[in-house]
Amino acid sequence: MGPARAGSRNRKRGGAGGLAPRQLSPGIMRVLGPGLSARLLLPLWFPLRPRQPPGPQLSSGPVAAAGALQRAMDELLLRAVPPTPAYELREKTPAPAEGQCADFVSFYGGLAEVAQRAELLGRLAQGFGVDHGQVAEQSAGVLQLRQQPREAAVLLQAEDRLRYALVPRYRGLFHYISKLDGGVRFLVQLRADLLEAQALKLVEGPHVREMNGVLKGMLSEWFSSGFLSLERVTWHSPCEVLQRISEAEAVHPVKNWMDMKRRVGPYRRCYFFSHCSTPGEPLIVLHVALTSDISNNIQAIVKECPPSETEERNRIAAAIFYSLSLTQQGLQGVELGTFLIKRVVKELQKEFPHLGAFSSLSPIPGFTKWLLGLLNSQTKEHGRNELFTDSECKEITEITGGPIQETLKVMLSSNEWVKSEKLVRALQAPLMRLCAWYLYGEKHRGFALNPVANFHLQNGAVMWRINWMADSSLRGLTGSCGLMVNYRYYLEETGPNSIAYLGSKNIKASEQVLSLVAQFQKNSKL
Repeated sequence: MGPARAGSRNRKRGGAGGLAPRQLSPGIMRVLGPGLSARLLLPLWFPLRPRQPPGPQLSSGPVAAAGALQRAMDELLLRAVPPTPAYELREKTPAPAEGQCADFVSFYGGLAEVAQRAELLGRLAQGFGVDHGQVAEQSAGVLQLRQQPREAAVLLQAEDRLRYALVPRYRGLFHYISKLDGGVRFLVQLRADLLEAQALKLVEGPHVREMNGVLKGMLSEWFSSGFLSLERVTWHSPCEVLQRISEAEAVHPVKNWMDMKRRVGPYRRCYFFSHCSTPGEPLIVLHVALTSDISNNIQAIVKECPPSETEERNRIAAAIFYSLSLTQQGLQGVELGTFLIKRVVKELQKEFPHLGAFSSLSPIPGFTKWLLGLLNSQTKEHGRNELFTDSECKEITEITGGPIQETLKVMLSSNEWVKSEKLVRALQAPLMRLCAWYLYGEKHRGFALNPVANFHLQNGAVMWRINWMADSSLRGLTGSCGLMVNYRYYLEETGPNSIAYLGSKNIKASEQVLSLVAQFQKNSKL
């Protein structure tokens, strides 16, 4: 379980009302009760940009219209982006008129196409960043003062001037927009648009990456833990919240309202963070299962009914974090998941003082893709095999009736292998040790390559147990060959573990994981 994202491409942009109301069948209405029949189950979501034209309506051809729109963008930015005051006047310059920033918000809201929004953001990043001439001048001043014996106050002021010069001009625009009603919401959506444009390669370059970093830093301050409220979701929560939670579930999709009722019912807990400026609106959602031991199968959590309608405290010995979903793409990279897990642990300890085990049950996104890449590379190297032992090769070849690499590539890509009980048994040992190496040994800049592993290891969790056929859903088979992993949180050890991972890049793992890694290293030269 790691922080998953609610994909922005799956949400259609519409008018001020957002997504269309969900149509309720008579069966659902019987479940919900007659008192809810008049309440539309609208998603609780940031208001979408108003539909209004970005400028005068143009009747000429597309080339002329594009040129006119670009000129309108340039005129808007010159008018809306506040100039950077001189250093001496930085605290005396009055704030720009509210209408200037509102003009930008209104204009941006009228851009219906993602390419148009990308164009405007690219022009903002390129033309209204740091004044490099000022930076060079102030840097030279600092270097000169360091070479001469001067009072500390003089050097400190020169350094402060340099810091001031390093602030991009568009930061002032973002700052003043945040003071508008709904301004922070707007900036969250703007960053989501920026990330989408970067992913689509509609806008690229160092200036855009820098602006994304600046905006992420500002959002990280505004959405720090002190401004966040922890809220629990139950079946009696507002319908809008329940629907928003169900739509945000990106790890294990909610099938229907009865499914949602199970996930917030007995032996289950659901929590989310909301911001003080938008109470009741979920930013990130955590689902927890209260079980008798550490779960090794997700279907047992999301499909099976709880043992009883009334919780028996003596049956609860473990808390399993099985889904963590970010609802706002614009908050990607802002540290919310770590804070949410810590707060939920405290809440559960209050409710169940005897609770001793805290663990995730996490997907392993990317494992199947990585494995297919290995099989492909080994096929190209004329059948060289470092992934399977000789006895495994023989057994798998006898079952499949073809060359092991080529046959497995086809079967793993189509999930056909799970239809053969013999093949499932034959693949268990090799796929378990390959998965252990993928999680433990494959790195990006020294840290775990797998993003979910990296998240939990940063939190100080232990890579505790890899589980075979733990997710038999299509998503689980496609993403990780049905494998899942428990990251266990030993509360007294999370601090030292986190420091060791972030500082020395040391991964704390259980004997099971380390044994599987050793088996892989014995059979492979990767």
